[in-house]
Amino acid sequence: MNFVKKVLASVAVMALGTGGALAETELTVYTAIEAEDLARYAETFNAVHPDIKINWVRDSTGVVTAKLLAERDNPQADVIWGLAATSLLLLKSEGMLEPYAPVGVEKLDPKFVDQGDVPSWVGMDAWVAAICYNTVEAEKLGLTPPTSWQDLTDPQYKGHVIMPNPASSGTGFLDVSSWLQIFGESEGWAYMDALHENIARYTHSGSAPCKLAASGETTIGISFAFRGAKSKAEGAPIEIIVPSEGVGWDMEATAIVAGTDAPEAARKLLDFTITKEANEMYNVGYAVVAYPGVAKPVEHFPEGLLEAMIENDFEFAANNRAAILEEWQSRYDGKSDAN
Repeated sequence: MNFVKKVLASVAVMALGTGGALAETELTVYTAIEAEDLARYAETFNAVHPDIKINWVRDSTGVVTAKLLAERDNPQADVIWGLAATSLLLLKSEGMLEPYAPVGVEKLDPKFVDQGDVPSWVGMDAWVAAICYNTVEAEKLGLTPPTSWQDLTDPQYKGHVIMPNPASSGTGFLDVSSWLQIFGESEGWAYMDALHENIARYTHSGSAPCKLAASGETTIGISFAFRGAKSKAEGAPIEIIVPSEGVGWDMEATAIVAGTDAPEAARKLLDFTITKEANEMYNVGYAVVAYPGVAKPVEHFPEGLLEAMIENDFEFAANNRAAILEEWQSRYDGKSDAN
């Protein structure tokens, strides 16, 4: 890819040289951002940098992470814009990220910035786990609303719970890694064994369980809070429940892939991703963003959610990711949706 892009860029320069036009630089950007947001992200960036074209490669968090790891010896991406911080910590440990301190990074909340001498990744926003509960379907079935994660193991919910597969979904992985932190390793797996009895299916998207609860296809969707708020704002008969034990969360973040052949354009993109303007854009889809003072209240965002966010051990999640996923798949993958 790198050689081909260089040739295309050279051809563009020669073809446009006599006309005085600027050659366009193309960046291959890997992302797990919701597909509906990609055009808006590119449009906002291109308003500042019209000479840099973004070619998106979009999939769920686990798929993008696996793709990057598979391409380690022959990187195909230039930039990652919107992937879980736990994934980026893993990529950093593999030497796959190019350290870079974007212009203005000191203005961000420090917990959104990699702690290396020169940061290898920078956070954008955070998404937080929650339960989407369809009140209409629950009433038809005579169910009572859960108030905790443990409540979801109650036999009354058998077949009425959907959650994301942690191997493909960042939301699913933050759920599993947070349960192991909240309950401890032994009790965490015991909890998931009991929960599995009530699971109807595991989806490959973190937003899907809430969307399915909103449409009435299921009663309970383990998802993330902003997706629930968005569905409720659209008129869905759902309540967004904050489990009493606390909730897991993760950050979306950006990074430059080591070995990119467009380092200058990649740095310009990273510079943009941490600006106040970019964070205002993130706030359209997320209630928690990296730039202090930017986040505005989100309609229907559940009270007490931010206070319920656990002290997430990102290093634990990143360092144990492979082992956690192997154990999870050996126990529960039989109920996962087909790829």
